[in-house]
Amino acid sequence: MQRIEALQPETAKGKTKELFDGIHTKLGMVPAMMRTMGNSPVVLESYLTMNETLGKSSLGGKLGELIALTIANANKCNYCNAAHSFIGEKLAGIEPRAIEAAREGKSAIPKTQAALTFARALLAKKGEVSDEDVQALRSAGYTDAAITEIIAHTALNIFTNYFNNAVAVAIDFPEAELTESAAI
Repeated sequence: MQRIEALQPETAKGKTKELFDGIHTKLGMVPAMMRTMGNSPVVLESYLTMNETLGKSSLGGKLGELIALTIANANKCNYCNAAHSFIGEKLAGIEPRAIEAAREGKSAIPKTQAALTFARALLAKKGEVSDEDVQALRSAGYTDAAITEIIAHTALNIFTNYFNNAVAVAIDFPEAELTESAAI
């Protein structure tokens, strides 16, 4: 059972209503995670701003979704796994086999693999990655700007995973099975 109420867009007021209206315009719905974050318009707006801004990063939407899937499975976040499996396939055009691989932190593309490996290292090492971890990204062809963006994508997904897991947000996307062996 969900631990904090997911607000209804029809009854929302003030800044929360304004944010919900913007989300509905973009997505045609307001997902349960965002309706729950709406209890604090500051939290919802912070999430939306960081998510929108990172959507403009040099990494591109596909890699952002693959990082999200890797982190969701590492953190055992059912909500984010379901959401990013759906978004990755339906909106970002990621092949189902690439989605499956990303759940395990894997990719057939070496450069993408380097990013997913680094994202998992960030999580496992609580941010205290080694010089070798960073050098592996540089060797794969990532610039310093891209490395900072991988860190930011990872951090954003840790936030949403922790939020969804702590609150037990009801899943409103088609369910997708977690890859249990990927958990950290």
